[in-house]
Amino acid sequence: MSEQRLPGRRNQAARNDEAILRAGREVFLHDPKAPIAAVAERAGVGISALYRRYPSKEDMLRKLCHDGLRRYNEEAAAAAAEPDGWQAFRAFLERVVDADVHSLTVHLAGTFTPAPEMHADAERSGELTRALVDRARASGRLRPDVVADDVPLILEGCAAIRVPDGARTKELRQRFLAALLDGLAAGDAGSLPGPPPGGAELNWRWAGR
Repeated sequence: MSEQRLPGRRNQAARNDEAILRAGREVFLHDPKAPIAAVAERAGVGISALYRRYPSKEDMLRKLCHDGLRRYNEEAAAAAAEPDGWQAFRAFLERVVDADVHSLTVHLAGTFTPAPEMHADAERSGELTRALVDRARASGRLRPDVVADDVPLILEGCAAIRVPDGARTKELRQRFLAALLDGLAAGDAGSLPGPPPGGAELNWRWAGR
């Protein structure tokens, strides 16, 4: 009898975990300083059920941010299969913006200590991004003065767009991204002003972590 009930329990546990992570994302995007009890309330689960999965708020923040980083890498790896370098770059940005993985990075960076696995995945994301930018530039469609470190700023700009209607937020972000992509395309425009961004400028939120 217990063996028959186990799959159902596992399914319920998986549903609870999904609800907790979804609630955590909503709560901490709105207020990174919110208590973890607010997540349990939003998810509709007991605080003990939440603590069994995430012993501390920092554990949950780490999980949420790492999931976003993994999704970024998955989308970048999928885009690498696209034969056209420019279309690969464009489709990658569109999918990452639609997945809204960068909002968590902006809101939660510096609020927890990253695990070693996150450092490895972050290095991987840099490699994948550079490869996509290099291919897009080699295609002749991406302006030559765009660098891989421009990409996080592009995504941060899109993530900053947020209105009460979630569907409208997605629509406005894609509209803004389309305008940015037109500016990134090679053409007769002059050079971009100032030097390209550097790692320290992009990673300041993680200072001390």
